[in-house]
Amino acid sequence: MSRLGRRGTPAWVKVLIGLFVLLVVAAAAAFFYARSLLGPAGGAAYTLEVKPGDTVGAIARQLEKRGIVKNARVLRLVMDRNGTAGSLKEGLYDLNGQMSAQQVAETLAGPARIPTVNVTIPEGRRIKDLPAIFEKAGFSAQGIRAALNDTALSPYASGKQKNLEGFVFPATYEFRPAEAPEDVVKEMVGRMNTEFTPANVAKAKALNLSVRDWVILASMVQAEAANDGEMPVIAGVFVNRLRDGIALGSDPTVAYGLGKDLPDLDRSAGDFTKDTPYSTYTRMGLPAGPINNPGQAALLSVINPKRTMQDGRDALYFLHAGGKIYVNHTYAEHLSDNARYR
Repeated sequence: MSRLGRRGTPAWVKVLIGLFVLLVVAAAAAFFYARSLLGPAGGAAYTLEVKPGDTVGAIARQLEKRGIVKNARVLRLVMDRNGTAGSLKEGLYDLNGQMSAQQVAETLAGPARIPTVNVTIPEGRRIKDLPAIFEKAGFSAQGIRAALNDTALSPYASGKQKNLEGFVFPATYEFRPAEAPEDVVKEMVGRMNTEFTPANVAKAKALNLSVRDWVILASMVQAEAANDGEMPVIAGVFVNRLRDGIALGSDPTVAYGLGKDLPDLDRSAGDFTKDTPYSTYTRMGLPAGPINNPGQAALLSVINPKRTMQDGRDALYFLHAGGKIYVNHTYAEHLSDNARYR
C-alpha cells in the first residue's frame, strides 16, 4: 500500500474542497434568490400614473411598496438590460402582483393609457352655467370662465358679443384632467363649427339668415321647445314672423336680457316691458345674440322649419298648454286657444 493511501487526503485539499462546495452552494443560493426576485410579488391590481418629472427609481420604489415587484433595484436592472429605462411615458399603466419583473418592465415600456375625464354639457345651458360643470370635473372654474369669455376663439362671436354664448356645442366630451382651459373650449367651439357645413349654411342663407342669425334663432327654439319634435314647428313660427316683420315675442329672450332664469320672470313687475338688447317684446327682429348653447336638433330645425299648418296657412303663433303645442295663423285664434286651454 502506498504512503499516500495510508495517510489519506491532505488537510489542505479537504479545505479547498470544502471552500469550493461552499462557493457552489452560495452561488446557487444567490442564483435562486435573484431568480426569485424576478417572480411575481403577489400584490393586488394597481394602476400606476406616470407624471411629468417622475424617475424610474421613484416608480420602481412605488411598485415595490405596492407589491407589484419584489425589489425596486431588480426592476431597474431589468429595465436597464432591456434598454427601456428611458421609455416611460406620461399616462396610466395597469399592473398587478401576478406579473413577473420582466412583464412589468415590458408593460412600462409599452404605450400608456391616457387618463381622461368625461364632461357633459346639456343642451340649452348658458355660458354662465358651464364653469360650475367643469369645476365638478376637477377643472379650474376661473380658467374655464376666462376661456369662455375669449370671443376670438370663434369667428362668429368675435367682435359681436362679450363671450362665446351660442358657439359651444353641447355634448359629452373626454378631456385630459390637466388639459388647458383654452384647449378645452377650443374643442367645444370646434365641434360647433362642424355643424356649419356648406349645405347647412346655404339653407340658412336661403332664409336670409347668417350663421350667427341661425345660431341665435336656434338658441330661442332650444329654450322654447318642450321636446325635439316641437322644434321645427317653433322654428317655422319664428321664421315666418321674421319674414312678416312681426315681433318674435319670446319669453326666454326677456329672461336672458334681464339676467334671470325663465321661471323668475315677473309680468306684474314689468319684466316684459323693460327694454334690453335681447328683448323680443320691446324690439323687432332677433335678439342681440344667442341666449344659450343650442344642440344639433335645434340647429337643424331652424334650417328645416315647419312653416305651415295642416290647413296650409302660415304658422305665426304657438302656445304650450297641457303638455301640447297649439299653432295658429291669426292672433284672434291664438287668443281663443289661450282662453280655452290655459
